Amino acid sequence: MAEGGTTLEYTPTWVVAVVCSVIVLISLIVERTLHYLGKLLKRKHQKPLFEALQKIKEELMLLGFISLLLTVFQGRINTICISKDLSKKMLPCKDESKETTTAHFQTFFSFVPGGISRRLLAEASSANSCSEGKVPMLSTTALHHLHIFIFVLACVHVVFCVLTILFGSARIRQWKLWEDSISKKEQDPEEAQGPKFTHVKDHDFIKSRYLGFGKNSYILGWVHSFFKQFYASVTRSDYTTLRLGFIMTHCRGNPKFDFHKYMMRVLEADFKKVVGISWYLWLFVVIFLCLNVSGWHAYFWIAFIPFILLLAVGTKLEHVIIQLAHEVAEKHVAVQGDLVVRPSDDHFWFNKPKIVLLLIHIILFQNSFELAFFFWIWVQYGFDSCIMGQVGYIIPRLVIGAFVQFLCSYSTLPLYAIVTQMGSSFKREIFEEHIQEGLVGWAKQAKKKAGLRRTANESSHNQVGPKEESPLIQMAKAGSRETAVEENKSGEIVHGTAS
Repeated sequence: MAEGGTTLEYTPTWVVAVVCSVIVLISLIVERTLHYLGKLLKRKHQKPLFEALQKIKEELMLLGFISLLLTVFQGRINTICISKDLSKKMLPCKDESKETTTAHFQTFFSFVPGGISRRLLAEASSANSCSEGKVPMLSTTALHHLHIFIFVLACVHVVFCVLTILFGSARIRQWKLWEDSISKKEQDPEEAQGPKFTHVKDHDFIKSRYLGFGKNSYILGWVHSFFKQFYASVTRSDYTTLRLGFIMTHCRGNPKFDFHKYMMRVLEADFKKVVGISWYLWLFVVIFLCLNVSGWHAYFWIAFIPFILLLAVGTKLEHVIIQLAHEVAEKHVAVQGDLVVRPSDDHFWFNKPKIVLLLIHIILFQNSFELAFFFWIWVQYGFDSCIMGQVGYIIPRLVIGAFVQFLCSYSTLPLYAIVTQMGSSFKREIFEEHIQEGLVGWAKQAKKKAGLRRTANESSHNQVGPKEESPLIQMAKAGSRETAVEENKSGEIVHGTAS
């Protein structure tokens, strides 16, 4: 037997077979579920959601690779030694005992037949490989706990993103009634004509969004935008006016354009970007793990980052609507026909509406990280763990996490879906999926033909050198020479006659 524990040489074969069967069965169930879910999305022509599912598979594959690296290199990591003084700096808990019990975690998660507690991925060697005065940089137990945390973090992030998109989509689908009402009104010949003139100040959109001139109104506009995101963030007059502004700017020739359907396609396409975990998000995880020092309460203060970012994004999106209203109210007293706003990138941060999606991505991940870290510590070490901290820090953290999740789903995400369409350009989701595929195919064919034509021109240019001209050019030059000779002869005749 090996010093670190029982090896496969002395493990009952039926135990190995049972464990492998359970692991393979669970893996196959998950894989088949994702496969059939993908087929269902394809059958329903939900290409953006299908691509989001593919993104989730990529994240699971990345997690599997991380798990493999941790398992393969854990022996090498254990052999890296550092001084004892260095190992006692920046600890999450005060070094009161040398060993940290993991009985709570082992009892909660798993067991093996015979009542024997489950062993870790690999037991630490009883003989210390480090010299005197030094200790391993990371123990096998700590490495295994880190392994579990990374997996929990990715799963919680995916689940929270899915819940956010589902709740946000449910909120946006309520606007479908407004879209159907507008379409029905446009089909009525009497109501479709609309007013000949619209008094700007009497319009519902201007009444609710325009706050007057001057510096005071500017400050009041930001205050109004801040509180507006908590109640009735998008009203019917907002939807109707922004919809008309988009149609008149980007598809004037199609007044019956289904703006709501377009928004849903854009939201589904953006979902695949939000559900992934980018490199800068992993960098945030590393920084947080480094700052989680005893007494700093970093997990509490970092909980305010998604909270503050969410309020800033919601306020900015509401303020974009106010800016659109101010542009019209400050330039016109009355307009012919309906009130039309002018979408522009100038209303967004750095003239880039895409920044809003990036911030929402960061908000969702950081909030997922906060809650995942809390539940992982709770299950791993217990509620009374020193890493968990005092109750006075725990409760506000949970309240902030729940508030961020709720506000992002029911207010910020719907705001993002409609306000970011008020940019200077539209997205490719403005076309149906089959039209997108047709346009992409046409563009590829055109590019291919242009390349072939360029190649043919270059080859013909190389073949026809400066001394060897094509027959058409030779005929043209011969004709020009004959014309010149005839003109000279006629000139000589005329000159002789005149003399």
